Amino acid sequence: MQTRRHLTEAEISAHTPMMQQYLRLKQQHPDTLLFYRMGDFYELFFEDAEKAARLLDITLTTRGQSSGEPIRMAGVPFHALEQYLARLVRLGESVVIAEQVGEPGATKGPMERAVSRIVTPGTLTDAALLDDRRDALLLAANLHRGVLGLAWLNLANGDLRLMQCPSDALQAQFERLRPAEVLVPDGLALPLLDALAPAQRRLADWQFDAETGARLLTTHFGTRDLAGFGVEDLPVALGAAAALYDYAQATQRQTLAHVTGLVVERESEYLRLDAATRRNLELTETLRGEASPTLLSLLDTCVTSMGSRWLRHALHHPLRERAEPAARHAAVAELAGAAEGEMAVAGSQGTSLALSGRDGRIAFAVRSALRGVADVDRITARIALRSARPRDLSALRESLVRLPELAAALGPCRARLLAEIVGALAIAPEPLDLLQRAIAAEPAAMVRDGGVIAPGYDAELDELRGIQTNCGEFLMALEARERERSGIPGLKVEFNKVHGFYIEVSRANADKVPDDYRRRQTLKNAERYITPELKAFEDKALSANERALAREKLLFDQVLDVLAAHIPALQRIARALALLDGLAAFAEAALRYGYVQPRFVDTPGLNIVGGRHPVVERQVENFIRNDARLAATRRMLMITGPNMGGKSTFMRQVALICLLAHVGSFVPADAAELGPLDAIFTRIGASDDLASGRSTFMVEMTEAAAILHGATERSLVLMDEIGRGTSTFDGLALAFAIARHLLEKSRSLTLFATHYFELTRLNADYPECANVHLDAVEHGHRIVFLHALEEGPASQSYGIEVAALAGIPAAVIRDAKRRLRALENREIDAGPQADLFASLPEPEDAPLSHPVLTELADIDPDALSPREALERLYALKRLAGDATA
Repeated sequence: MQTRRHLTEAEISAHTPMMQQYLRLKQQHPDTLLFYRMGDFYELFFEDAEKAARLLDITLTTRGQSSGEPIRMAGVPFHALEQYLARLVRLGESVVIAEQVGEPGATKGPMERAVSRIVTPGTLTDAALLDDRRDALLLAANLHRGVLGLAWLNLANGDLRLMQCPSDALQAQFERLRPAEVLVPDGLALPLLDALAPAQRRLADWQFDAETGARLLTTHFGTRDLAGFGVEDLPVALGAAAALYDYAQATQRQTLAHVTGLVVERESEYLRLDAATRRNLELTETLRGEASPTLLSLLDTCVTSMGSRWLRHALHHPLRERAEPAARHAAVAELAGAAEGEMAVAGSQGTSLALSGRDGRIAFAVRSALRGVADVDRITARIALRSARPRDLSALRESLVRLPELAAALGPCRARLLAEIVGALAIAPEPLDLLQRAIAAEPAAMVRDGGVIAPGYDAELDELRGIQTNCGEFLMALEARERERSGIPGLKVEFNKVHGFYIEVSRANADKVPDDYRRRQTLKNAERYITPELKAFEDKALSANERALAREKLLFDQVLDVLAAHIPALQRIARALALLDGLAAFAEAALRYGYVQPRFVDTPGLNIVGGRHPVVERQVENFIRNDARLAATRRMLMITGPNMGGKSTFMRQVALICLLAHVGSFVPADAAELGPLDAIFTRIGASDDLASGRSTFMVEMTEAAAILHGATERSLVLMDEIGRGTSTFDGLALAFAIARHLLEKSRSLTLFATHYFELTRLNADYPECANVHLDAVEHGHRIVFLHALEEGPASQSYGIEVAALAGIPAAVIRDAKRRLRALENREIDAGPQADLFASLPEPEDAPLSHPVLTELADIDPDALSPREALERLYALKRLAGDATA
């Protein structure tokens, strides 16, 4: 049965009553897996069951029939729902949860059910489904006449942002944002979008309407218009926002109270990093797609998950305007315990700050206090969405208790940014007071389990709990009082399941019972009575547990109502905590690895002394530091040297130092001065893009074209071995022309690594092109890489020596060396490019060929056993005799 096809009411009516209920719910969510609660299981039916069985590896069964066909079904236990949801979300699937909302037996038909949750990859708020250290963004993309409009929402913290940019920036923006789910118009056909966003949901084109977006957002924020948010000139992005807001609200089935602001991003705010640059620099993911070793894995010593997410975001968003990074530098300096400028001195002396007398006491105190802080960011969102659980509130309470300790740790600091953080950590006393009074010290995981509200907070709840826990004490006290009141020493207060609570008096004392006693049962030798007090207690006792749970639910909801009024303050605190944790991680890296405070200057260029690659230096025993200097009179470094000599590492470390400085971190160098930058471009390595039908060379040229079109005189450009994917002369010609364009037109700050030694002649015509090289020396039959950058061009590439290190057979290496000598001695014919693999003439000074010499040259004495060596010697003697004869 194809339930995704829209069924008519007549077709639905042909099914059993329960299947009719299921199909009507399914009609409302045709493209989503429907989990239908039945007792202790969530069941899936028909094609949903088949799909879930395949994705979750659960059993697919067939039970009975409906409308003449078997009912295919699969199910999961209700208590294990979250783990199955997590697996489906990771696979990019969306799920609708239909719960039982009616009372058993309330109707003649099946129990009433209704949709309680819609779970999609981009609308997650539950801690069990979210990655603690990564944001799950819901993004809507809209395209109109070459203009790309983006709107994205982090539902887990309420951060809503809009942006408009040229359509060719699509890949770069997706690489930057990494959305978990993407909403696109049904009529938009972009093959690149399909490759970038596997978790896609197609919506009707009319939902991407700018006027609708403006109306929805003004209604949400309660404003007359959106002028205060700066979105008047972003109609395409507003169209995306319309679809985004409507979809998010539909999945949450309520207003988005924690979305308290709207931020418009401009491309000019950040250093431009295209998709290739983000990959090549391995900021948060290696080229192999692994989480480490990367820049993030090195720097992420954050104590809180909020700090880790801030750090990930910061690494992908280096700021172009340098005032904010400079403020972060000043804050890091104070956290690390150094006055401004002292960090650079310690680093230039090659010592860590701990060894230079700076022990990072403030950073240590801050990190110690942060260890008791929970994910305030996401807890606040769950409070707003009414999905917070008891332990969320207890964790929030413990976090708020830590705020004075954090403020005290930052008390001695004078940095502007740290002072702002202290101010942001302030909150009215009511939320903490409420949480301390209302929430138990160790609450249950769910409200339905009870034990959530603290004793003493609510008298009625305490009484209901007292009835459950102190029932025996109450009955004994009542019995003692009634004996004294009635004067009947044998009076008993007892209970049975048939008659409930009662007071039993012997028949002989029946005339002594007080007037308010009402007969409940007559026995042969006794009478049983009930009093108004005992009746009230009975009503309470028999329903105490149920009423206590209902009372706790009511009180818990009231606590959420009160906390909802403090959502903006809690969001401000969460942002301050995340920033502080990220800055403390920067201070930790500076202390541990000997990083220095960079200095921003207005002069174009950069001057790095003793620079290191932050990740590579942690992977090797002795990392060689190198200087890098670029200026208006030295705009390009033409880098030559052997394979594996460190050219790519040197280039990447320069880019990473610049990026870290603009993020607000200290940098791995002895000293660093950086002029204005607007972008970092890289063209390093390449591979086939078979899905798009592009060869390695085509990928390389596409990336180079993007650089040539986008680079300015304030851009840092890394070009690594451009032109190697085609014939030698074509590649050399392209590399030469590209280098000239970067020098003449772009005038960007360029690191240009090449094996084409002909390019080293460029500095004769362009003095701003400086030749440098990473050297190596031959030691015996091996090559030793020095990894030190020197002025001037390299003497050779040592490609054959590197091939030998890679394990190429010795015979192949010898043959390559002979061919290399012949190529070097051969003059290139004029005209078309010569065939490098044509038959080569022997060098003029080569000895006459002899079969014995040829055979002898192919022998590897180290690879022969004594017996084999003797046999080869006899063979050579025979061969010499034959040649002489």
